[in-house]
Amino acid sequence: MPRTTAYHHGDLRAACLRAARELLEEDGSAALSMRAVARRAGVSPTAPYRHFPEREALVSAVAAEGYRELAEHLGAAHPAPGTPDELAAVAVAYVRFALDHPALFRAMFAEPCVPGTPDNSERAAAIAAITEYVRGIVRRAFPAADPDALWTAVWALVHGLAFLHLDGKLDTSTPDAVAEQVRTAVLALLTATGGVSLANVTREGGFAR
Repeated sequence: MPRTTAYHHGDLRAACLRAARELLEEDGSAALSMRAVARRAGVSPTAPYRHFPEREALVSAVAAEGYRELAEHLGAAHPAPGTPDELAAVAVAYVRFALDHPALFRAMFAEPCVPGTPDNSERAAAIAAITEYVRGIVRRAFPAADPDALWTAVWALVHGLAFLHLDGKLDTSTPDAVAEQVRTAVLALLTATGGVSLANVTREGGFAR
C-alpha cells in the first residue's frame, strides 16, 4: 500500500530516492517512473518534480548514491591496494557489490551520464571519484606503466566479470566460487602485464624496487 506520511522539508528527496531504489530492486528500471515513485513514496504525482525535473534526474541521483556506496565498499576491501592479492580483493568486492545490488548496478551503468548537464553533476562527481580510485591503484602498483591505458584495462576486466556473473555466464553458486573466478582472472592480468611480475612483489606490501 502507498505510504501516506507527510514529508517535512528536506525529507521528500530522500523518500523519492528510497522509493526509486525499492522499485528498481523489485521490477527493474522498466518500473521506474515518476508516477510510480510518487505512488510508492505516498505523495502526490507532482511532488517528486520539486527535486527531480524529469526521470533522468531521478535515475542520475540514484546512480550517484550507488557510486558512493560502491566506493565505500571498495575502500572497505582495501583503501590503498598495492599487492596482487590486495588488488584481487578489491576486484572481488566490486563483483560482490554488483551481485548484491543487481538492479542498482545496472542502473548505474546502463543509462548515459553527460558531464556538464546540471541534473548529472552529482552522478558525474561520483563517477570521477571511482575513476580516480582505480587510477590511484594503477599508479601505485605499476609506476612504469601508462596509467590511462592500464586503469582502463583493469576496470574493463573487473566490470566485465561483474556483468558475466550478473548475466549467469559464470558460476555464482557460492561466494567462494565467485571470489576464486575473479581472483584468478585479475592475477592472470597482473602477471601478463609487461614490466611487472608476481616475483617482484614483496610480502610486506608493495613492489620490490
